[in-house]
Amino acid sequence: MTNDQLTAIVLAGGKSKRMGRDKALIPIEDVPMLQRICQIAETCAEQVYIVTPWPERYQHLLLPNSQFIQELPLPDETGNESKTHGPLVGFAQGLTQVKTDWVLLLACDLPKLRVEVLQEWISRLQQVPEEVIAALVYRNNRWEPLCGFYRRRCLPQLNKYIEQGGRSFQEWLKQYPVQVLPLVDSEMLFNFNSLI
Repeated sequence: MTNDQLTAIVLAGGKSKRMGRDKALIPIEDVPMLQRICQIAETCAEQVYIVTPWPERYQHLLLPNSQFIQELPLPDETGNESKTHGPLVGFAQGLTQVKTDWVLLLACDLPKLRVEVLQEWISRLQQVPEEVIAALVYRNNRWEPLCGFYRRRCLPQLNKYIEQGGRSFQEWLKQYPVQVLPLVDSEMLFNFNSLI
């Protein structure tokens, strides 16, 4: 699979309440976390979308092949709760812009993310059975939804689940076939919340 057959979505919409500071701006080897994740995403996909309620906050980090998608409150959300609808809604809003069959979804707080592992996973996507809607790591009895691949055609089912009030990746994924990706080094999926 070539870069132009894959789109990447990076989610940068969390409030970082547990962390106490914006995870997307924390430097790793002098590069802000969000920019680092986008650099890795750009090596895998020709188009990278950053889904965030605050594009102006991250404008200075934008890379040439990346662009913002403004995360919006849902019709039934008011005030501050509009920023707490979670990553599933952000993903659905980003997915509306995707034109490729597959999308790589990444959280903005994966400091140990490795390009070579992502590229090895990408090489497996063409063998994924047609009925499978996602290819993800499964560990500790749960899917790792914020570092993996989804078929664009899952959007209608995802929107329906959200309209019914669903916000959990785990509950949504239970309803569909998902391919398990091999994870040799579990450190790769370490995120800042693991520190807290």
